[in-house]
Amino acid sequence: MKLATFIYKNQTGIGAVLDDGIVASSGGLPNEMIAFLAAGDQAKQTLQGLIDSGAPRIPLADVRLLAPIPRPGKLLGVGLNYADHIGETGMEKPEYPTFFTKQSTCVIAGGNPIHVPPVSDKVDYEGELAFVIGKRCKHVPVEQAHEVIAGYTICNDVTVRDWQQRTPTWTLGKSFDTHGPLGPWLVTADEIADPHNLSLKTWVNEELRQNGNTSEMLFDCYELIAYLTQVMTLEPGDVISTGTPAGVGVKMKPRGYLKPGQTVRIEIEGIGTLSNPVVTEPEHFLVAG
Repeated sequence: MKLATFIYKNQTGIGAVLDDGIVASSGGLPNEMIAFLAAGDQAKQTLQGLIDSGAPRIPLADVRLLAPIPRPGKLLGVGLNYADHIGETGMEKPEYPTFFTKQSTCVIAGGNPIHVPPVSDKVDYEGELAFVIGKRCKHVPVEQAHEVIAGYTICNDVTVRDWQQRTPTWTLGKSFDTHGPLGPWLVTADEIADPHNLSLKTWVNEELRQNGNTSEMLFDCYELIAYLTQVMTLEPGDVISTGTPAGVGVKMKPRGYLKPGQTVRIEIEGIGTLSNPVVTEPEHFLVAG
C-alpha cells in the first residue's frame, strides 16, 4: 500500500494511492499520518477494506501531495553508510553508525523548491532510502527490527557543506529550511520484499549523479534500529534516512553544487520518484505554519 498525505479542497487528509487516484481515510479512521501509523495493523486493514469495497477515489490530479510525514517527531540521518561514498570522502570506515539530526522544519514534499540560502552557495544533494517507524519501541533486537518499520520513502538529505563543517554534529548544515524533501509517499513494509536490495539513482537535471544500491549499506535498516533503540525510544512517524552512495556534488571536479534553475530527481526501486526544483531563497522566507 502507498500511503500519502495530501491536500484536497483545502483540507488535509491521508489515504492510499491507487494508480491515478487516492482512497481517503474515512469512517472514523485517523486522517493524519502519524496517528494512522500509531493505530497499527487494524487501521491499515480498515483502509484496505475501503479499497476493496470500491470506495470513491479522488483523482491524483486534483490533490497536492505533501511529505508523507510532514513534521516527524524525529528526523535522523546516517553519515558514511556506503563504502563507495566513504571512499570518495577519503574518510575511514566508521566502527559504529554515525547518526545526526535534521530538524523537522526542513521537511518539504516532492515538487516543492529546495532553496539556495543567502549565506551559502555550497548546497549539495544526497539521495537516500528512508524508513518510517510504525510502533513505539525500545531495545529492539536486529532479528525483530523489521516488525517496527511501517514503511519506506525517499529522502533528499540536502546539505550545506560549509555549514556542515562548522560543527562536528553536522546539525546546522543538515537542517536549513526546505533541505529535507520526503516522498512522494510511504510504501508499506509488506510491499518491499527486501529493503536491502533496491536500486537508488539521483539525477541533477538529466545528468545521472548517483547510481547505487541499498545492498551497499554498511549498517542496514535493522541494524540501525537495534543500535538506536539501545539509546532512545522510537515512536510512530519517526523517520530515519539511511545514508547516501557515491556521487555527491562536493566530490565532483569541478564541484557539482546545486544551482537555481536545476531539478534534483531521486528514484528508488519499488518506491517511486522524488523530484524538487532548486531556487534562490525568496526574500523574507518563513516556513508556513
